[in-house]
Amino acid sequence: MSTVQMTRPPQTLYVTIRRDELRQLKDERDQLLMQVAQLQMQLQGPSSVALTAPAHS
Repeated sequence: MSTVQMTRPPQTLYVTIRRDELRQLKDERDQLLMQVAQLQMQLQGPSSVALTAPAHS
């Protein structure tokens, strides 16, 4: 036998955040996005260099 589960409608959660907290979170997000972009460039850098470098026989 299978168990039938009743699904509940999604609940909405309301939170209060101060302007200074929001600004800090946005600044942290921007910093993390820049770090991700830098890491992506570092990961792509060596592979693209290896692909374009002439092979020595």
